[in-house]
Amino acid sequence: MNDTEARFDRRMLEVLVCPQTQTALEYDAERQELVSRSAALAFPIRNGIPVMLIDEARVLG
Repeated sequence: MNDTEARFDRRMLEVLVCPQTQTALEYDAERQELVSRSAALAFPIRNGIPVMLIDEARVLG
């Protein structure tokens, strides 16, 4: 990660939920994603900001 890129604030996990299932998310620091196991989706984090759009999520296989 570049010094110019913003980092994800892990405290956001306390308030963010999956937009599809309304369940808790897990932070994957290596892939920079928020993972919803219940929906089998991974939401990208771009410049420290989670993109919580289902259309932008990666389907877990």
